[in-house]
Amino acid sequence: MTKRKTYSKEFKLDAIALVRDQNYCISEAARNLEVSAQVLGRWIKEAENDDGHAFRGNGKLTPEQEEIRKLKSQVKRLEMEREILKKATVFFAKETK
Repeated sequence: MTKRKTYSKEFKLDAIALVRDQNYCISEAARNLEVSAQVLGRWIKEAENDDGHAFRGNGKLTPEQEEIRKLKSQVKRLEMEREILKKATVFFAKETK
């Protein structure tokens, strides 16, 4: 009888980040992480439905991991804001000519 593998919440979040942030396809990321594509797809779906808070498996994030997750989210938001401001600057620079 084989024992079922369990993955930490951090591992699942990192796997999801490969697909979402680094633009890996699900099958490629799953192959690299040695999990099935169906499992990775389920993790992504769960994260989309529950904002990454409800995963099967063991483990909660340590305070440091939670802080890193929040900081990464903040960095992503700030980068998006910066891009919007860059585009607005270009737009308004063209308008004044």
